[in-house]
Amino acid sequence: MQSLRMIEDWPVPNAAAAMVRGADGAVVGTHGVQEHLFPLASVTKLLTAYAVLVAVEEGVFELDDPAGPEGSTVRHLLAHTSGLAFDEHRVMAAPGTRRLYSNAGFDVLADTLAKASGIPFAQYAAEAVFEPLGMLATLINTAHRAPAGAGGLSTVADLARFAAELQAPTLLDASTVHRATREVAFPGLGGVLPGFGHRRPNDWGLGFEIRGDKTPHWTGATSSPETFGHFGQSGTFLWVDPVLGAAVVALTDRDFGPWAAEVWPQFTDAVVAELRG
Repeated sequence: MQSLRMIEDWPVPNAAAAMVRGADGAVVGTHGVQEHLFPLASVTKLLTAYAVLVAVEEGVFELDDPAGPEGSTVRHLLAHTSGLAFDEHRVMAAPGTRRLYSNAGFDVLADTLAKASGIPFAQYAAEAVFEPLGMLATLINTAHRAPAGAGGLSTVADLARFAAELQAPTLLDASTVHRATREVAFPGLGGVLPGFGHRRPNDWGLGFEIRGDKTPHWTGATSSPETFGHFGQSGTFLWVDPVLGAAVVALTDRDFGPWAAEVWPQFTDAVVAELRG
């Protein structure tokens, strides 16, 4: 994949990328050091969401069980509609009325899971998601200010395994993954897409941002509306385009800023063009 070489020109100290395609989870292209450990920032939310969904399937709790502010549920927290503020446990809206992107909400999710299961969240995520997928370098840094929302550490090699899981689930029923990644939770709600401003609607699934018709967008102009994933403030992203049947992971060690808003869409458009031939 020649398009992956574009990361060489990014203004970052270190970058690595990989592409994963199809139901067999084949890594069809890589560039950069695949085992370099990067802070994930908000890409962590994808891993947290997956652990929460495993807990739902295991019967630890249900999506509509109470969690967070009064009237909020596990589902609200996953979809950033609990009403909690970005980085503090302060209620800013009634549940289900606004898409308020919230690190605090994901930490409430982790606490809820830990209390319901009797297992510390970082341990649960490792045993339920990381270890079964062979993501042996991945961990949740519990010393981070927002561990479940932004405290993950991982490598491109590990996240490529996770990207394969998203395209052909083995830990979750396929219908659960479809609901989380392809069906908008609380449709029609507007809110801020971090780094790109207010969007209405600001589509989100259960932990996964759904691209929809947002423009501009960090995945580029030619990604399908069905594309889902997340990016992180530490200069990281993972997207899956189910129309293309492909996923891309890119990790860097420079914080998100104007540089990323410029080069990430160009990169994704080049990847899409190469895949389409």
